[in-house]
Amino acid sequence: MEKKTSLYDCHLAAGGRMVPFAGYLLPVQYEPTGLMKEHTATRTQIGMFDVSHMGEMSYQGPDALKNLNALLTNDFTNMEDGQARYSLMLNENGGILDDLIVYKRADNDYLIVVNASNREKDGAWMKQHLFGNAEWRDISDDISQIALQGPKSKDLIAKLCTADHIPQKYYTAKFHATIADTPCVLSRTGYTGEFGYEIYCNNDDTVTLWNLLLEAGNEFGMTPCGLGARDTLRFEAGMPLYGHEMDENITPLEADLGFAIKFAKEDFIGKIALQELGEPKRKRVGIKMIGKGIAREQQDVYQNGQLIGKTTSGTHCPTLGGAYAMALLDKERATIGTPVEIDVRGRKIAGEIVPLPFYKRM
Repeated sequence: MEKKTSLYDCHLAAGGRMVPFAGYLLPVQYEPTGLMKEHTATRTQIGMFDVSHMGEMSYQGPDALKNLNALLTNDFTNMEDGQARYSLMLNENGGILDDLIVYKRADNDYLIVVNASNREKDGAWMKQHLFGNAEWRDISDDISQIALQGPKSKDLIAKLCTADHIPQKYYTAKFHATIADTPCVLSRTGYTGEFGYEIYCNNDDTVTLWNLLLEAGNEFGMTPCGLGARDTLRFEAGMPLYGHEMDENITPLEADLGFAIKFAKEDFIGKIALQELGEPKRKRVGIKMIGKGIAREQQDVYQNGQLIGKTTSGTHCPTLGGAYAMALLDKERATIGTPVEIDVRGRKIAGEIVPLPFYKRM
């Protein structure tokens, strides 16, 4: 049976159409607003999302840093308090177990945010590889998360928070912030390609905070948004989604996530495997659909009649006014500007390989 977040009743009251996702009941969109308006509101004003289904875990103790550096691909040695860093967690073969964000709260104290669908798997892997004087805990059930995304989110937060409680740099957070007297963690992060914040709070404070933000956001065009808009927004921004652009059979280099790998580190799980694999033979690319039709995931991509890979995600992009796809293709065939064809339910539709991301905030 699916779980409900603290905001379940708020979603119903706002017209949320609830669907099961990653073990939770969450709104896919709100009626009568709809996905298109939710997407556009996030690009132009503010979208507010319930992302309480995400997993949160903590590492504490003198060996917490050593554990993270051994477990994950990025290097956390030089992190400052309040800084966040994107990373990957690999299996021994170099495949991606998950992508996640690590926050440094203080020396020997780290918060890790993982994908909801991978929470149990990630937790088991982390416990299996825990060593030394370090404590790992899954604290997901105690925390809710609200995302404010869009250009006017900065104005809304400035109205509700004192300046010293607002993180100024991308991928930083304030761990003792308050929003109109509600204690929270305020982070300058997001999954939409827009300026925005992610807010972590205790479950008991979530409804109060949601309603406060909803009311205060009226003057800035605040719109509650569901899973549908979250997916089209991340897709336009070229952001990978676990289970699509990455999984245990896809390496970070194939997924074009090499920036999060620090081979100079002494060691991490999957490092030797990646080195032995050498240069990747596949590459994640973007495809603009030229012909009429929308490509979805796991559809064959052809070039000059030869199969060169498969799509990983595909949809109509509201901001761009057309259909696009991401795909994992043979690297030697993945040149920008090259025409391709995608088999969509037995019909080959013309496309062209284009740069990622499809959309970038100016």
